[in-house]
Amino acid sequence: MRNDNPIWPFVDQKAVDFTGLADRVFDTPELAYDEVKSCAAHTQMLREQGFRVTRNVAGIPTAVMGEAGEGGPVIAILGEYDALPGLSQEPGLAQPRQIADHGFGHGCGHNLLGSAALSAATAVKDWLESEGIAGRVRYYGCPAEEGGAAKTYMVREGQFDDVDIAITWHPASFNAVDDMRSLANTRIDFTFHGKAAHAAGAPELGRSALDSVELMNIGVNYMREHMPDAARVHYAYLDAGGIAPNVVQARATVRQLIRSPSLGGLSSLVERVRAIAEGAALMSGTRVTSRVFSAVSNLTENRPLSEAMQAEFEALGPVPFDAEDAVFASSIRESLSREDIADTFERLAMKPDYDMALCDFIAPLDRPFMGGMGSTDVGDVSWAVPTVQARVATCAVGTALHSWQQTAQGKAPAAHKGMLHAAKVMAATARRVLTDPALIAAAKKAHESHLAEYPYTCPIPPETRPPVGEG
Repeated sequence: MRNDNPIWPFVDQKAVDFTGLADRVFDTPELAYDEVKSCAAHTQMLREQGFRVTRNVAGIPTAVMGEAGEGGPVIAILGEYDALPGLSQEPGLAQPRQIADHGFGHGCGHNLLGSAALSAATAVKDWLESEGIAGRVRYYGCPAEEGGAAKTYMVREGQFDDVDIAITWHPASFNAVDDMRSLANTRIDFTFHGKAAHAAGAPELGRSALDSVELMNIGVNYMREHMPDAARVHYAYLDAGGIAPNVVQARATVRQLIRSPSLGGLSSLVERVRAIAEGAALMSGTRVTSRVFSAVSNLTENRPLSEAMQAEFEALGPVPFDAEDAVFASSIRESLSREDIADTFERLAMKPDYDMALCDFIAPLDRPFMGGMGSTDVGDVSWAVPTVQARVATCAVGTALHSWQQTAQGKAPAAHKGMLHAAKVMAATARRVLTDPALIAAAKKAHESHLAEYPYTCPIPPETRPPVGEG
């Protein structure tokens, strides 16, 4: 690993502060829009580091923004800090063990994500001050990435309108500049309104809302054969109508999560799902209402920024894990299948190495797409402003996101090393942007060309507000 980039030492100088922040957020896991303690910890760190702080961004109590610098281009570095339900896990233990009654845990590594992003923003701030260069860096503390679409609301409210470039990262089991492929999605709650009745004494007088939900799910299931291969539809019962089987349920609610590789494809699928809901209501003699809970767009790649980040990543090298890191990673891998391990390599179009405990390479920028995509509200930021994202190894090869294994590694020395490495990659990319006007121009030209061919429309209706306090 080289050590000649002038911005890297600024990350190292405050490494203890930001690993401490990551651990504090890990210890107080909070779900979407309820990240009160996590947001407060990031807000306090912003103030301690000398940022100008704006709270309640886009009207969201757990969204915060810190800005430093004057004039010049505006660089946004995106952070997250929300946890997941059902993934409470004792850190540093290579077997499942829940430690909290509420069950929340950082099974996607967002305790690391936000801390590294703030570390990078602080390094850029300190470097700008030391060099006397015009430019502004902003840290956006973004809640509710896990299904809450906070960034989509923030984009809709114009929070990125004056940003020139956005940079972010995500913890992973490998090192790579993200290929910027993801699924656009929307979560819609369908509530069926029926009529209660005695299920044995007078069933003919009732109209079952639960039957409506089941009919809808059957219809959606038949639709799966007739939609694009990369599209996805999932569902969850929010209200099954109660626990009494001898009552015809008068009300039931199901949440449908609809995904598509493109916004246009998503819109088409949504209309089909809505038609199925209306058909289910017609068949059961009920009435259906719906509400969009959240929605996000697909990611869009900015090639000039991807190439710039790849160069900075390769100059830095892979994460410098040591033998002790490998020992713990190997113990985690004992709980993983060969399929889990192979998946890490397959998504990089590489032959699996079943003996590699921690990733020791950086994937090439140009690699075949092997399928399999999730969703993220970073997608909407990428439509609003040229955006680039890194994936940096913080855990054992084969570790799946949204797993107890991921949570177990969230405070490990390897996670801290990966987190600080990510901060250096992001800070170095920001430095390159701030010192190369031609790169900014190329990134903006590529972004404008994309929008000219594929105009952006926010996937969340204007009347829909962030579901604050619904957690």
